[in-house]
Amino acid sequence: MISVSVGICAYNEEKNIGNLLEALVNQKIEKIKIDEIIVVSSGSTDRTNEIVEGYSERDNRIMLITQPQREGKAHAVNEFLKSANSEILILESADTIPCEDTIEKLCLPFYDEKVGMTGGRPLPINDKSTFIGFAGHLIWELHHKISSISPKFGELIAFRDVIKEIPKNTAVDEAWIEALIKKKGYNVVYVPDAVVYNKAPETIRDFIKQRRRIYAGHLYLKNKLGYSVSTMSIREIIRAIKYLNLSSKEMLYLIGAATLEGTSRVLGWFDHHILKKDHAIWDIAESTKNWG
Repeated sequence: MISVSVGICAYNEEKNIGNLLEALVNQKIEKIKIDEIIVVSSGSTDRTNEIVEGYSERDNRIMLITQPQREGKAHAVNEFLKSANSEILILESADTIPCEDTIEKLCLPFYDEKVGMTGGRPLPINDKSTFIGFAGHLIWELHHKISSISPKFGELIAFRDVIKEIPKNTAVDEAWIEALIKKKGYNVVYVPDAVVYNKAPETIRDFIKQRRRIYAGHLYLKNKLGYSVSTMSIREIIRAIKYLNLSSKEMLYLIGAATLEGTSRVLGWFDHHILKKDHAIWDIAESTKNWG
């Protein structure tokens, strides 16, 4: 039976951390075993630590690691890598919720020894009828279609315990792990049935803020390791768009979303090449945290 450690990197996640832990401890599993759930809380000033401690009293698999200061997600990821003891490690974003059978589906491919990493399918809960809601859904729908051909991961990943650490100044931890796993000769597998719900940005400002940071992070990864994830390719994005069945209204939304993405990429390029900004400690997109 495959043993699994789940890692959650959190900063002021009181609105969702309890829901996430509840979903994890109640996962339907038969062929894997969740040995531990490790929350690394980086400089949280809200009730995040208190909530996690409450869950740890009820379930001894849950452990809280606190960092006095917020030093960036990559630093928290490294704390998890150092502390985890299982053969398969999972990283799940603290502002997401997995379906009841997601963790097992995510891990079953590891029964093939050639598989080194898997990724689930994020699905936004945003209202798709609004422009910004459509933009959020579009990003993840294109992510899904591209990943079905050439896997690229985000929000929820699993990988073999063969990575010791990642650079503390990366803003795209999942992509960096993907690059390292492939360098070790392993296959990576997209698992679209391993669904995890997330919240996409609900303001144009937050959308650009998030997409700018991600693009700058990918440029840094390409510069350091010579590795680009599949969703960086404009050709792949255009090819995926051709398979979308959009209404006239959604076609207009598509043009607007493309404009926002283009603007974000230009700003991300400016951050990386001109400002030399790494986004390791990023400004939170607050609208992604409100699940109400």
